[in-house]
This record gives sequence, C-alpha cells and structure tokens, in this order.
Amino acid sequence: MVYVFIFLIGFGFSISGGISIILYLNFIPAGLSFIDYLSIVQTKMECYFLIVGIILMGFSLQKISMFSVK
Repeated sequence: MVYVFIFLIGFGFSISGGISIILYLNFIPAGLSFIDYLSIVQTKMECYFLIVGIILMGFSLQKISMFSVK
C-alpha cells in the first residue's frame, strides 16, 4: 500500500514538472533560442520534478512487481 502511495506522489511530481517544462516553451516565440530555453529550464527547480517523479514511479513499480510475483 505504501508503494502505491509513492507511485501516486511520483505521478503528481512528473505531471507538475512536465507542465512546467511545457509552460516555459512560451519563451521561444518571445525571441529566445532553444539553447536559451534549455538554460532557463535548467535553473528552475519545478522542472526537476519531472525527473524525480519518474524515478519515484520506477522505484515503486519495481517494488510492486516484486510483491506480485509468486
């Protein structure tokens, strides 16, 4: 049950981080290059939630599948 909760937290983090990365794409039509976009995204903490969420989901799925195999 704990691993399902960790999975849901990871899912929420990955959604939050993905939406933040998509929202920062609005800087490109404003005249910034793609390299400038990557440097801005690299400095924002909320964009790292995507990576943290994927790691949490992977960890919990690995543990859940270990329990379900008999």
